[in-house]
This record gives sequence, structure tokens and C-alpha cells, in this order.
Amino acid sequence: MSTTHDHGQPLERALTTPLLYFFILGDVLGAGVYVLIGQVAADSGGAVWVPLAVALGLALLTAASYAELATKYPRAGGASHYVTRAYGPFAGFVAGFCMLAAGIVSVAALARGFAGDYLSAFATVPVAVVAVLFLAALALLNARGIRESTRANVVATLIEVGGLAIIIALGAWLLLRGDGDPGRLTRLGTAGQGAVASVLSGAVLAYYSFVGFETSVNVAEETRDPRRSYPRALFGALATAGAVYVLVGIAASAAVPTDTLATSSGPLLEVVKAAGGVPVWLFSAIALVAVANGALLTGIMSSRLAYGMARDGLLPSPLGRVLPRRRTPWVAIAVTTVLSMLLALTGGVATLASTLVLLLLVVFFLVNTAALVLRRDPGTPGHFRAPVVLPALGALSCVVLATRIEGEVWARGLLVLAVGVVLGASASRRREARAQAGRSATPPRTT
Repeated sequence: MSTTHDHGQPLERALTTPLLYFFILGDVLGAGVYVLIGQVAADSGGAVWVPLAVALGLALLTAASYAELATKYPRAGGASHYVTRAYGPFAGFVAGFCMLAAGIVSVAALARGFAGDYLSAFATVPVAVVAVLFLAALALLNARGIRESTRANVVATLIEVGGLAIIIALGAWLLLRGDGDPGRLTRLGTAGQGAVASVLSGAVLAYYSFVGFETSVNVAEETRDPRRSYPRALFGALATAGAVYVLVGIAASAAVPTDTLATSSGPLLEVVKAAGGVPVWLFSAIALVAVANGALLTGIMSSRLAYGMARDGLLPSPLGRVLPRRRTPWVAIAVTTVLSMLLALTGGVATLASTLVLLLLVVFFLVNTAALVLRRDPGTPGHFRAPVVLPALGALSCVVLATRIEGEVWARGLLVLAVGVVLGASASRRREARAQAGRSATPPRTT
């Protein structure tokens, strides 16, 4: 497979509005909902649907900022590019580094999740072997092309939605035959905290189920008409995901006792077992598709983000190399995949996933405030424009959710942020040195 060193070669504009819609929907309806419902129930009580609905509302605030910035500046790089325009390369590097770190860690966690309990329904294979082969296969699909990757995503997303539709139908069936308890749908609060605090704690975890929409800004440059397609696909996908999540939350909490959900590593399997009629292996297969699809889309985001940051001079320039025929960022795909493999081989799912929400809240805060700072920049004519109150409320929501994150997670997150700050300062110095060298090399004008 031949490569090119041409950094100016554009990425292929292959995404239509339906493909972009399924890209976002598939990323949001990923592995999170298959494993997080139980944790949300443990934090908030039986009314799981309430923190899910709150998390949807908070996600829509930040999504409005992304819709404005992605249509104003439709190019790979996403959050890093927006924050760079608003605050300079140092802040842009920190935002991009947090996003990139979150994506790489997420793919590693999903690889280990793929090799875990759901796969054991079919075969017992060493986790390390499965993780490496799984990530290598996703990298090859990613490198083959954005069109092929997103078409595979359409099929996987339909399977994911089908699995969640099964849960909704089984929950309704349990209620109709009198085996469920609709009273749990109004029970908020736990032994340790009241209703409001429980909803906020549950919303932090539920918020992770909705993140994924931010990855789509990194393929705006590969969208045919981003000014029209992106807002429609983004808000349509989030609305669809929100409706599905709320219905799944209602079905799960009404069908299964809260304590059972809270202690299960596969909470939606508890609904399948309680209702009967659907083989456990079939739902396990659906869950594996959901995990694989989430890893594929997050891998696409990570590679495009690394490519965009390299093109902005924030990461080494080889990451900007593109395959001449496929026009995909092959070096960025290879590097992010290797890093995910190393993390998957050295860390557990819980360790890998614990800092993701905090890192993303840092990114979302910077993006929301960047949308406010860049309001006077005209950008691309005819771009989507959000009411100014939405980015302001989005930034505030990030601060509120950050206050609900445990101190142990803060310690790990601050370590990652410290690495990003050091690398960002180094990147800024290199850019300044190059700029000064360029100015000194320019001969003075003579009159």
C-alpha cells in the first residue's frame, strides 16, 4: 500500500447527511448504555430515566456550540482547532491532547470490553490476543476509507438500535404480564444522598452515554455540505439517542429490581433473563457489535484529530501523511492504534475509563467558551449560529458536572492534564521558534 508525504492533499468528501447521522448515532449508541445503566441506578435510584433525560439536555447545550463551530470551520482537528483560534496554540494543544487521550483510552477500554464477558458466551480467548487482533482489524477498516467505515457503521448502528429495541419490548412485555414494578420509575435518591444530588451523580455517568457526538466534528471536512448536513445530523442523532435511552431506562428499571441492576456488569442482560424468550447468546452478540462499532468510530475520531493537530503544527508533521488513493491519514491511524494496544495490554477497563468524563468536560468547557469568544468571526458564510445563551449554559453545565466527580478521578485526570500542559508549552515554543526563524529569513524591503 503506497503512501504520500503530501500534507496539502485534502480528505475525500464522501459523507452525506444520512451517513453522518448514522455516524453520530452509532457513536452515541455505543457500548456505554449496555454497561452503564446499572451504575446509574446505583447512584440515582430506580428512576434511571431521569438522569438520562438530564444528561441529554446538558449534552444538547454543548452540541449547539459544536454545531456552530463545525459549520463555521469545517475541517479536521475539531476541538483543538476551535480552541486554537480562540485562545492560541497552547490552549488548542491542551484541548486536543485531552480529546486525543480520551479517545485513545476509550478505544483501549472498549478493546478489553470486547474481550470480556460478552465474548465468553462464545469462546474463551486470552484478553491480550483478542485486544490486539481486534484493534488491528479496526485500524485496517479505518485506513481503507471513510466511506467503507461509515457504511459498516450503518449496519452496526441498526444492530445496536435493534438490541435496544429488544430491551424496550421485553420491558413492556414484563409490565403487561404483571412481573414488573412501575413504582420504581418514580423512586429517586439513595441511602447516602437525596433526590437532587442523586440525579446529578447519575447524570455524570449518563453523560458519558451521550458523548460521542463530539467525534463527528473531525469528519466535517469529509462531509459534502457541512453547513446543512452537520446540524441536521447532529441534533437528529442526539434526539433519537435520547428517546431510545429514556425508553431503555424505563424498561430496565421497571423490569428488574434496582439492586440487581446496580450489581450487574451486564444490566441489560438481566432484562433478557427476566423476560425470557430471547437467547442470552443472541443479545451478547448484539452487545459485541455495539462495542466494536463504538471502538471503530472513536478510532476514526482519534486518527482524524491527530491528523488535524499535525496539520496545525501542534503534533509532529508525519502524522499528517495521507494515503494517495484512499486519502486516509495512515500514520495517525497507525500511531493511535499502537497506543491503544499498549494501554489495552497494561490496564483494566475500570482504570482506563475512569478519567474519560473529566477529560471531556475540560474539552467541552473550552469549546463552549471558544464559541463565545469567536462570535464576531464571520467564518464560513451561512454557518449554523446558536443562541448565545446555549454556549454559556454549556460551559456552566461542565463546571456543575465536574463538581460531582470523585477526588480519586480528579487525581488521575490532573496527571493527564499536566502532561498535556508540558507538551503544549513545548509545542508553543517550537512554533514561536519557527515563526521567528521565518521572519529573520525574510529580507528587509528597500525603498
